[in-house]
Amino acid sequence: MKRIKLLVLAMFAFLLGNAQDAVPEMSDALRQNGKIYVVVTVIAIIFTGIISYLISLERKISKLEK
Repeated sequence: MKRIKLLVLAMFAFLLGNAQDAVPEMSDALRQNGKIYVVVTVIAIIFTGIISYLISLERKISKLEK
């Protein structure tokens, strides 16, 4: 069992080391075109919608519990 854990840890460390060298080209292109703000805005809208849905769901559940 220790061998498996050590192997997984070594693979994870290797992947982290290789991930540092990679440069994301898509983010650079989006930043140059100004479209990164559109992406961030859409993600913020989706996140806000999920949070508001969860709050309304919690209120409905609280009413049902009472």
